[in-house]
Parts: sequence; C-alpha cells; structure tokens
Amino acid sequence: MSTPTIAIAGGTGHLGKHITTALLSQPFITSFTSIILLTRSGTDPSSFNIPSNPKLQLRKYTLTNLADSLKDIDILINTIGPSGHSFKETLLRAIPKTNIKMYIPSEFGVDHYIHDFPHLEWDAKKRHDELAREILDPSVKVCRVFCGLFLEDSIGPWFGFDTRGGRYECVGSAGEVVSFTGLGDVGRVVAGLCGLFAEGGVGVVPDVLHVAGDTRSVSDVARIMESEGGGPIEVTEVALAEYKERVTKVVGSDPAPYLRFLIGEGKINHSSAGLGCDNEVVNPGERVWKWKSMEELARETRGRPWRDLEWPSK
Repeated sequence: MSTPTIAIAGGTGHLGKHITTALLSQPFITSFTSIILLTRSGTDPSSFNIPSNPKLQLRKYTLTNLADSLKDIDILINTIGPSGHSFKETLLRAIPKTNIKMYIPSEFGVDHYIHDFPHLEWDAKKRHDELAREILDPSVKVCRVFCGLFLEDSIGPWFGFDTRGGRYECVGSAGEVVSFTGLGDVGRVVAGLCGLFAEGGVGVVPDVLHVAGDTRSVSDVARIMESEGGGPIEVTEVALAEYKERVTKVVGSDPAPYLRFLIGEGKINHSSAGLGCDNEVVNPGERVWKWKSMEELARETRGRPWRDLEWPSK
C-alpha cells in the first residue's frame, strides 16, 4: 500500500487535537504521507498545543469548495462536536465526489446503537450513519469507534462524582463496571486504525471498534481515589428504574443524565462480559502504547479530579 494522506475535520478541538497529535507521533507518522487539518480560519495549530511537523498541513476550505479540498485525501476523520451536525452532513455528502477510501465518523463515545430510548444528539449520529450507508459507495470503509467515557472528563459531579465533597452517587449498583478511555489513547486508537489501513487497505479495518483503557465500577473508582489522597468517599446508590423513567420522559440533548443510568445498565461495559473489547486490534499486548489507567488519573489529580470546579448543589 502507498502511504495515505489523512484529513481531519475538527482536528484542533477537544478530542480532535489528541487525534492530530497521535497521528503526528511515533510509530504512526511514518505510515502517512501527510496530515491535513481542514480549517476555515487558518489558525496556527501550535496555539492548540499541537506539535509542528513537516507532514502537518493546514488547508482552508469553504462550504462550496469542500469536495475540491478533499480530492487527494485517502482517509477522512470527522471529530466535529455536537453543535456541528449540519456541517457533518455537508462533509459526508462531499465524500462521493472524492477518492476517499476510509471514513471515521464523529462517534468516539458510547455505543448508542444499543439504546432503547430517543436522544437528540445520538439520534443525529444514527441519521448520519444511515445517510453514509445510503450515499457512499460500498468500497468506502466506514469505521465507527466507541471508547466508552473519556477518562479525564468523567470523574466529576455531572456523573454523580462529588470529588470535592467525598460523595459518589451512582444510578443502580455501585458494582456495575463502566469503561473509560483517556483522550490521548482515543487519539492513538484512531492513529492505529489509520496505520492498519496503510498496511493492508480497507479490508483489514473493522467496521466497528469497542475499546477501553480501563474498566471499573464506581466502588473501584472510590477505592482508587481514596488510595491516592482523595480522602474518605461515601458511595450511595439510587434506584435505576425510577431514575431512567424520569430522565427519559422528555427527549433531551444533555447526555450526562442518560449516561448515568447507562452505566447502571452495564451498557458502557467494553469487556468480554459486556459489549466486547477490541483493544488488541490496534494495540496488541500493549506493545504499541500503555493504556492510561484510573490509577494514573488518581495520581495526577491526588484522588480528586475536578475538585476545584464550582457545581450547583441539588
């Protein structure tokens, strides 16, 4: 295979910058011809803590010349956030006018295709996937990546982890496990998939990938945080069925309350006992990199992630 050229939409965003950084790092960068950041503003990527590299290029585009901007691209990575569904569709509709061979859509979180309730954000992603299947040639590989919860963004009060007050409230059993993946590791997963494409083409890239840097229960998280200076942590449980019924009465857009009961339902469990774990596809035997663990997060934050965040009390 020739070394592919990769374009990233949203490559300087919250997750996108980690994907861009991973693509530019060893051992991945040697497999690629160039990494193209699609931009409308021309902002210097160094202002987003993205390292400079001769293979990194900025490419300005407009909505009218988007397909032309993608003419030489082999792999398109979409990391546009929740506010950008209209542009995501514009991006997708440009692909049939290009020679793109692989498309990684903006998933990266939980596998919402198994959910039994409507949700504005996840339903928009489902429609995007349906449109991709409708308009893309079957030869174009669409690879959906599910990483569970972002490790650095999850042990906070929005998910019931009051790290400042030492109180963790979970929906359902505190023994139910949930999968977390560090943002840097998500970047390396995507880079690894692009590396697989470079080695063997679309045939060796899976359609769906579930990964997990660490899989722990709320009780596990409390014990780990306590051991790294978090102080005594009280863990309480609320009834899952009642909580879910209350949250799903209205179709919402904020994922946090939904994710809380999904944890309790075991639907963010990327292990062999849950949805399955495909870590070995991109990082066999952890020989490419070491996954970031909950213990590492605990050490970095002295057992109290997001402890300085002001959060309204109930």
